[in-house]
Order: sequence, then structure tokens, then C-alpha cells
Amino acid sequence: MNYLNDLAAYLEGLKNEGRYRTLKVWESGSDTWMVLNGRKILQMSSNNYLGLTNHPKLKQAAIEAIEKYGVGSGSVRTITGTLDIHEELEIELAKFKGTEAALVFQSGFTTNQGALSAVLGPDDAVISDELNHASIIDGIRLTKAARKIFAHKDMDQLEAVLKETQHYRKRVVVTDGVFSMDGDIAPLPDIVQLAEAYDAIVYVDDAHASGVLGKNGKGSTDHFDLHGRVHIQIGTLSKAVGCVGGYVAGAQLLKEHLIHSARPFLFSTSQTPAVAATCLAAIQVLRDSSELVTRLWDNANGFRADLQRLGFDTGASETPIIPIIIGDPAKTMRFSDRLLEEGVFAQGIVFPTVAMDKGRVRLIVTAQHTKEDLAFALDCLQKVGREFGLIS
Repeated sequence: MNYLNDLAAYLEGLKNEGRYRTLKVWESGSDTWMVLNGRKILQMSSNNYLGLTNHPKLKQAAIEAIEKYGVGSGSVRTITGTLDIHEELEIELAKFKGTEAALVFQSGFTTNQGALSAVLGPDDAVISDELNHASIIDGIRLTKAARKIFAHKDMDQLEAVLKETQHYRKRVVVTDGVFSMDGDIAPLPDIVQLAEAYDAIVYVDDAHASGVLGKNGKGSTDHFDLHGRVHIQIGTLSKAVGCVGGYVAGAQLLKEHLIHSARPFLFSTSQTPAVAATCLAAIQVLRDSSELVTRLWDNANGFRADLQRLGFDTGASETPIIPIIIGDPAKTMRFSDRLLEEGVFAQGIVFPTVAMDKGRVRLIVTAQHTKEDLAFALDCLQKVGREFGLIS
């Protein structure tokens, strides 16, 4: 059998369902306005929440690191790939998160894969929100732990699972801090309270909360003032921080355990010096000022209110992630394409990323969007929304 025939049939099925998409090749760096096919487009789907990808302090830090260390680290962390810049970054991350220690990985995705597979064993149970990120799902698949799923943010169901799993050696309750497709926030105080009542570990992935929630963007644990009560905090350096990478923040013993057992850490070359230096500079920018985070929330709250006033269904959004729920996958992708024609990029999100009947365009508002930018986006959304019968 020619395996390419199977691949071709799969792709043809995507096209027939309207779910096939080509990669957009941008001709400029990540920014509020970007160039696509020679045309300036308003970017409304970037994870660059605070606009740090172009911050002068971050750029300068990268340049200086290349001059000092070169362009690569040369090895994995356990051989010659741990530079003093990596250690400095981890020290500052731990201070920023209010934990004993932090350990940096090459990406947020590999952080969840490494941490979950290292922490959970065959005598354990992992209890996961049904809408957790794919990296959590894949990380859980790498373990031999019993897998339990509770309905999204359903605390009664979570308690029922905690009750029925008390015979396991340890239970780990895993949740996103901010859910990436709907933009809603986990009920972390309730999760912590239940976990403490049933002697379970709390594991929070703050990929979309890092640099967004909490004082100066310290994350969901800080947002809810739960310091010392969340055992494992996962963060990303690829979104609001403006560069690339992920990290685990928690106890020093956890860090030492992961150094010896987290496979992505053990078998992948470490962050380049420029990346580590850039991330360190970003943490320093966040630590020194809350201005960008404040501006982010002002923009997001105002824009969401405007969309709702027009009649768009923004689902459960309560953060800068603002979906417009459309439903049908083909209609969703046509809506996204039509917005692009008008000069706004808003990525269509369809099955299997979300349920088949929950297609949406996912808008992300940033601190760098001006009032004029957001007004332009709103005008385009209103025009196209009326064309598609989403609003009157």
C-alpha cells in the first residue's frame, strides 16, 4: 500500500469539510501590524500579549548574549549545555513566581511532557480538566498513571473523582490557569481547597496566564493569592514573555527530580544563550513595571464589551483571549478568510482543536493594540459579522 494515498485521502476530506488550511507566510516580525503577501494586516491572533518581542531591552540582551556566548549552547543541560545565563534565568523565575526553584525547558509543550511523565508513576492517578491543553493530554499519555477526566470546571465532579481515587499512592489534579480556546479562568481556589481536603497535588499550567494574570503578570497562583498552596506551576516563555521556552516552578526537590528524570530536559539541547538572555530581560521588564499588563487588560475588557454590544457570542471569555463562536467548521474558516480580505487576521479554530460544532475565530487582544487598531478591527468584524448573519 502506498501510504501517500492515505495521506492524500485524509487531506481531501479536510478540504471537503472546509477544515483544510495553508500556512500563512508572514514577511515581517511579530507585531501589531504584519506584512502578508506585501500587504499590511492587523494581527489579532498573536500570543505576543505584551508586545515584548520587539522590546529594545530584550533585543539588546539577545545581541549581547550572542557576542559573549555564540549562537548555541553546544549540548544538553546535563553535559555542557548549562551556562550561567540559564542558572540566572531560573533564579529570577523562582523569585518572580515566589517558589523555591525553577527549571527551564525548551518549550511549554515539552515542559508538560517532561514534568507529568516524571512526576506520575503506575501507582498514581492524574485528574485532568476535559479542556486542558494538548501538551497536558500528551504528557499524561506518556505516563502509566490512572487517568481521570472531570467536566470543565465542574467542582462536584472533581470532588467525586478525588473521593474514588483515594487508594492511589498520590493524585495530581491538573488544570490550565487560563484555557486557551475559550479564554476563561480556572476556579483555582476551589480546586486547591478540594485538593487539600483530599490530600492531592495541584498542578497548574499557566501558559496563557504567564505575563497576563496576577501582579506584574506573575500568573494565576498570584492572581488568587494561593502562594504555597499550588505545588507545581508550569509557565511559558513563548507567549507574553515574548521569546520561546517553558519552565516548572516549585520546590527545590522537584527541580532536582526533574533534572534526573524529565526526558525532554535530559535529551534536548538547551536554550540558546540569546533565548535565555532574552527571557531573563523579559522577566526583569515585568518585575519592574505593571504598565503593560494594565494596558493589556484595559484593551481586552473594552474590546470584549464592544463585541458583545454588537451581538457576537464571545463564549466564556474573561481574559484577552476572546473567541467569536460560529459553530460550523466550514463557515468558521470562511469567516476567518473574509476578515483577512478586510485586513484583519483572526485565526479560525475548528475540530479537532475544538468540538465539531464549536468552531470559532480566536481573537487575542494585546497591550500594543492602539484604540485606532481596535476600532478598525471592530468595524471589520461588524461588517463581516453582518454578511455571515452572526449579528444584525
